[in-house]
Amino acid sequence: MIELNEICKSFQDGSNRVNHVLRDLSLQVSDGEFIAIKGASGAGKTTLLNILGTLLKPDSGTYLLNGVDITKFGADLSAIRNQEIGFVFQDHRLMPQFNVMQNILLPTLATKKTSTSEEVAYAYKLMELTHIASLAHQTPDTLSGGEASRVAVCRALVMKPVVLLADEPTGQLDRENAINIAQLLADVNKELHTTIVMVTHSDEVSSVANKVLLLKDGKIA
Repeated sequence: MIELNEICKSFQDGSNRVNHVLRDLSLQVSDGEFIAIKGASGAGKTTLLNILGTLLKPDSGTYLLNGVDITKFGADLSAIRNQEIGFVFQDHRLMPQFNVMQNILLPTLATKKTSTSEEVAYAYKLMELTHIASLAHQTPDTLSGGEASRVAVCRALVMKPVVLLADEPTGQLDRENAINIAQLLADVNKELHTTIVMVTHSDEVSSVANKVLLLKDGKIA
């Protein structure tokens, strides 16, 4: 499903010093796996996830997604992001002017004006799976943090992506809700067979994954 080979990524700071964030990093994720990647703050977890999500290009190395070398694509990778990759961010990024159902369906409107009946039906299925079907017509300002997280998960899944990327998805939640959302991701992995890569600093959250990896010194330890 995912194969990273000798990925390097560096950034320059304000003094033109080079900060080597990822150093010859290699990673393989099989279809249907749920991988948690842990690491200290500043270890490069978000940089790695942004490369997996095609939001950043590596300086060198190769990234294969379903056998396709993403690093050979041009600058516009928006179609791949919309159709192949789902994102769950630490901040939910829900649109306040839209209700829950409308927020979930937003990715389906990237190339057309209205969602199909099949897409609406699948959105309802996802809301039922995540136990928020009763919230379909509520706006984000009426939701709890845990409910908003569930909406974000549904939105990330509505295009039936081959991989779901979760960047500290429980970072803004209390312990109880954090555990609930982590378990929800495990349920999604089991029920929908969606491949998931999650980055987190939490031992408790990472424990729900099939495999836990450590990012240290720019490499998977």
